[in-house]
Parts: sequence; structure tokens; C-alpha cells
Amino acid sequence: MAEASVPVDLRNPGQVFACLGLMEAAEILCGPAEGGFEWEEGDTSARFVVSVAGAADPVSEAVEFLTTAEAWALNAPAEPGPGVPHTTAKWTVPTEAYDRADPKNFPFVPPDSPAPLPVQLTGPRGAIIITHWGDDQASMGRDNVKFWAGSGGYPGAALARDALSLVYGLGGNALAAAVADPFNVAAPQSSSFSFDWRRSYVPLDAGFSPNAHSDVSMVGFPLVELLAAIGLENARPERPDRGNKLAYRYAVSDARLPTIFARAVLGGQSLGFNVRRFRMQLNWPGQEGQARCIIDSREE
Repeated sequence: MAEASVPVDLRNPGQVFACLGLMEAAEILCGPAEGGFEWEEGDTSARFVVSVAGAADPVSEAVEFLTTAEAWALNAPAEPGPGVPHTTAKWTVPTEAYDRADPKNFPFVPPDSPAPLPVQLTGPRGAIIITHWGDDQASMGRDNVKFWAGSGGYPGAALARDALSLVYGLGGNALAAAVADPFNVAAPQSSSFSFDWRRSYVPLDAGFSPNAHSDVSMVGFPLVELLAAIGLENARPERPDRGNKLAYRYAVSDARLPTIFARAVLGGQSLGFNVRRFRMQLNWPGQEGQARCIIDSREE
């Protein structure tokens, strides 16, 4: 059995989602995984421990995968004929058919734009698919936890490609540092999935908009963004009030849990295990009803 741990801030929702993303990636790359949080009483600075049955370091495998992966958009194949109805070629991201053998096999109703198309991260060691932002609350009963809006229809596939480019080819000491502390790998990042609130801002609260100043570069955390997106593929934080798009709740446990149980705990289910619950507050950085950003998280 191989085991690894990483530092995590429990008040940073993106980092907590990314911990589950580490487990999901480990399941795909290494085999069945277990994970849990270690903390001192009342402290929100913690460590996340993940283990797999094999000999490969699960964190190293996940991080190295992201430093070699490419992003592809996926769409339902056109009927009849070759190709797909919408592509991300405009953003220089290739688009492939989700399932050419079965055109009806698609994770949600095929969209009428390329923005929410599923994304496949493909590397030498395998592939990881992200589809959750296409879920529709009304028809599927699942909140898609899609905080980004995408100016000009900028698609999730392009956001994933941009994040991957910030860590692509990391090696040597830089890769070792990323494996030891993946959630603090920082780089200038103009746009993101908005999971890590350290680069989020509301212009009215900040007093200015960095986008209006060419000499201001926002720093983001690409591994958090990518792993959080992977982590939400099979789990979602709870939205306690369906009429309120700006409040969510998530939970963590210090029990060592297999991935299937860790997914449920993230959504606030204790399942009899010791849990700590946090409420995250969002706001509108721009026009209401479009993109959202995390502005706070407090333990309940």
C-alpha cells in the first residue's frame, strides 16, 4: 500500500474539493483509494492523507498526470453524418465525439453551444473526464456547481487547457515541490473555474477591477482548479436553499474513507463518521446571474 499526504486549508472550499479530486484521480490512475483529513482540534490548517492498494504514490501520480495531460472537448456525434454539432475549434481546443458507437450515450442533454461541453484530460497514463458543469438542476436534480460564466462563451475545455498549460512540463525540483504541496502551486491566471477564492474578487468590494489595469496580473492556483473540477464529478456540496445561489455547505471527516463514502461526506452526509461542516458564501463579481465567486467560508 502507498500513502501520501498534502497540506490543506479546510476554509478553502476549492482545496477541499481538490482533495476529493486527488482521490478520484488516484482511483483512475492507481486503483481503489481511501482518504481522510488530519487536524488539530479547532484548527483549519490540516493535512489530507490518501492511500491506494498499489505501490505508486497517489499524489505524485495525479500531479504528474496533470503536468503531461492535454484537454479535449467532447460532444454528442452529429446525426447523421460525421463530426459534432458544436466544436471548440475557435479556442484552439480539439473536439471529439463522446461516444461514436452510441450517439445517445451522453451525460446530459447535448448543449446548443460549446461552452459547457464535457472535457477529457488525456495523458500518457490514462484519461479523466469532467462533465459536471452540464448538469441541470431542474431535469437532473443535481446542482452543477458551475461558478464560471465564460466571457464570449469561453468554454470549460479552454479553461481546463489554460490551467494545464500553467503546470505542463513541470519537472525536477518544481515537480517535487508541486507533489509536496500541490494546492500552493501559483501562477498568473487570467481566468479559472473560480474554485480557489484566493484569486477571487468583487470589484465593488475591492474598490477597483484588476481587468481594467494591464499592469495587474491575478495569481491563481491551477492544480486546485483542475483537481477541484475532477472532485466534483461524482460529488457536490450541498445548496441548503434552492432559491439561493450564493450559499453552499460542505463537510470533511477525519475517518479514512473509500472514495464512494468521501463523496457523500463532501455533500454534508455524516454516515456515522465524525465530520466538520463549513458554509461557503459567494457573490457576483459582475452581472448578477452570471459568474459567481467564493468570498468566505466559515465553520458551522
